[in-house]
Amino acid sequence: MARNAGPGLAEAVAVAVGEGPGQGAGQGTRAPGLACAAAVLAGVTACLFLPVLPSAPLLWLAALAGFGGWAWPWRGRILGALALGFGWAGLHAAWGLAAQLPAALEDSDVRVEGQVVGLPAHEARRTRFLFRVDDQARPELRGRLLQLSWYDDFEAKEPGPRLRLQAGARWNMYVHLRAPRGLSNPGGFDAGRHALAQGIAATGYLRAPQLAREVAPADGIDAWRGAMAARIDAAVASPAARFVRALALGDTRGLGDPDWAALRAVGLTHLIAISGFHVGLVAGFGAWLAMGAWWLLPGLARRLPRSQAAALAAVAAALGYAAVAGFALPTVRTVLMIAVVALARLVRRPLGRWEGLALALLAILLVAPLSVLQAGFWLSFAGVAWLVWCLPPEGGRNWLREFLQAQGVATLGLLPLGAVLFQQASLAGPLANLLAIPWWSLVVVPLCLLGTLLEALWQGGGGWAWRLAAACFDPSWRLFEAMAGSRFALWWLPEARAWAVLPALAGAFWLLLPRGAPGKPLAVLLWLPLLWPDRELPRPGGLELHVFDVGQGLAVLVRTANHALLYDAGPAVRDGYDAGERAVLPALRALGVDRLHRVVVSHGDNDHAGGWPAVREAVAVDLALAPEGSAVEVEEPCLRGVGWRWDGVDFRFLHPPRHFPYLRNEASCVLRVESPHGAGLLPGDIGEVIERRLLRQPADLRAEVVVLPHHGSATSSGPGFVAPPGARLALVAAGHGNRFGHPHAGVVRRWRHHGAEVLATPRSGAIRVWLDADGLAVRERRAWRRRLWDRPVPPPGGPGE
Repeated sequence: MARNAGPGLAEAVAVAVGEGPGQGAGQGTRAPGLACAAAVLAGVTACLFLPVLPSAPLLWLAALAGFGGWAWPWRGRILGALALGFGWAGLHAAWGLAAQLPAALEDSDVRVEGQVVGLPAHEARRTRFLFRVDDQARPELRGRLLQLSWYDDFEAKEPGPRLRLQAGARWNMYVHLRAPRGLSNPGGFDAGRHALAQGIAATGYLRAPQLAREVAPADGIDAWRGAMAARIDAAVASPAARFVRALALGDTRGLGDPDWAALRAVGLTHLIAISGFHVGLVAGFGAWLAMGAWWLLPGLARRLPRSQAAALAAVAAALGYAAVAGFALPTVRTVLMIAVVALARLVRRPLGRWEGLALALLAILLVAPLSVLQAGFWLSFAGVAWLVWCLPPEGGRNWLREFLQAQGVATLGLLPLGAVLFQQASLAGPLANLLAIPWWSLVVVPLCLLGTLLEALWQGGGGWAWRLAAACFDPSWRLFEAMAGSRFALWWLPEARAWAVLPALAGAFWLLLPRGAPGKPLAVLLWLPLLWPDRELPRPGGLELHVFDVGQGLAVLVRTANHALLYDAGPAVRDGYDAGERAVLPALRALGVDRLHRVVVSHGDNDHAGGWPAVREAVAVDLALAPEGSAVEVEEPCLRGVGWRWDGVDFRFLHPPRHFPYLRNEASCVLRVESPHGAGLLPGDIGEVIERRLLRQPADLRAEVVVLPHHGSATSSGPGFVAPPGARLALVAAGHGNRFGHPHAGVVRRWRHHGAEVLATPRSGAIRVWLDADGLAVRERRAWRRRLWDRPVPPPGGPGE
């Protein structure tokens, strides 16, 4: 999280264009320009977060009318700016969605030829990389950007030829493609939004990797970055080499999950890779070099004034550093900001801080309106805006006090955005940033860059600077790791409604008013909807089931008024995707669940038990149960007849009986949850044999809500089993387009024939069900928070069902 990126960025941009910290703050500020920039931003945001994209003619009409509106009087100009932002963002979104994989190529194998973009990430059993398809390819893929994975064979003992994949190389390969589409869970990563913002047309993996062949060696800036990363690894023996690569080249491939967890806990993720903050520092350094040269050689001013030379040098330095970072979007945003302000200096136009911020904002929104979909955009501009508004217009002599004030303003002002974007707040962040910003940015990063510069001039020249950077970094990292280990370092926040950020920002504005402002303690009340949102917990006697969207697997959260039970934890792939870490844990945190009173792992198959180790490591669990003989690490077995009561709700296992052999699916723990207002049935992966055994006690199967056995497989939900529950709602947990064909069309028809509405996670996303005094209520997350980048999915059982 870049909660504190603003202070350094604001000052660096000001210095980069030859403007002192206090210059221009109170002059040249033009309300119409700032208002127009804000109106364009409002239009862009309003369009991109619509549930459905308006038609192309309407978007063109809005964009053209808005563009013409710049010639209107002041109030009309604001409306024109709003329309321009709306139409222009909608057109970019339409073009981006149109460039994505067409339905005809969904789940298809195609041969592609193109270039590896960026630095491939080599992992234990796979390599992830971006691939730009050549213009000579089939029209549907021509020039498109693909996100691909190259896996080793299952029986492979060591990495295969995928390690030959290098940045900038050209390859010919067979790939299996899908349109960008992710899971939909509370607190989860939105893959569709990320793909649209990054311009990714499809995701996929290599088919027949043995047929992949390199057609041209590595070339270009990405190849240079890859070679430089290898030289850093060779020159720096310390484990800190991975951080030197990140700070010198923006190469974060070496950072593992523990590293990122520690960085998040202390709020330092914005400093560990090349970001707008570092680009601003480099631009400022370039400007200072130019001013020093003009001071030493005054005759140069006859050809070009010193301030203009500094502006050009700042842009050149920022552009060069962005190239070293592979033109990552955060760096490109900062380059645009610096270029706009530098251009104003070149044309000798007086430019105040607010006006400069407005022009930079307009430039980015017009060049890349989809940047609004990224968290870094909001944090960067909000941080600069808070500082411009709060800090004094004239720089003082007490630099330490100003630095502390800047950190305080950024921490308080950006806390609402951090909470709504990441559902977390780092309590150790302010202190960690006070230490890391000056030490890393003024000592470690310059040494990393010096080493890269020297190494670019002659091979072997930069090793000493990289080693010194690692030696300076190591002690601080040990300190921050210790801080991250404190249970007070990171505060996970429940998911709040999007509108809650507005009163929280108003509260921050109120708190940052001058000392004499009245009623400041009351401003804290405006933070309550964001920091303590309504979790919609069931009342005593009520019951909630939350079926998470974990792909081809199962994870269900069952909650009563004061207790929580997790039934299964989704799939996990060794050295790959782990639903427990990527889907279940974020969902639990977003729902405000910090303790699980029971965990039931229905059986030992990976699609149910794979995510359990990640959940067990991160969340306090009172008691875990699984079938005896399943090899799942739990405290007790689940046995028929064992039950308990929470908050007026009864839990009871219906299967397996004592001494039942472990038969994988057939040994699944079958759990019935009964409240005074209805019951839910969780049957795991049982098949028709166990279903017939359960029919001996048909009253035990009565339930308003049933999670379909074995993901809706054709070998489950037999004709005799479907009728006794009398279910009103049948829920399917399965992966989109899974190779098993779950749920089976005949099974879906059978449940519908007996009066149940069938919902499936591929179409609905996470499914939340309440059973309480108000009756049965259901919420499908994709429909509830629909976004224009969500791709339509047919209902379970097929479009005609």
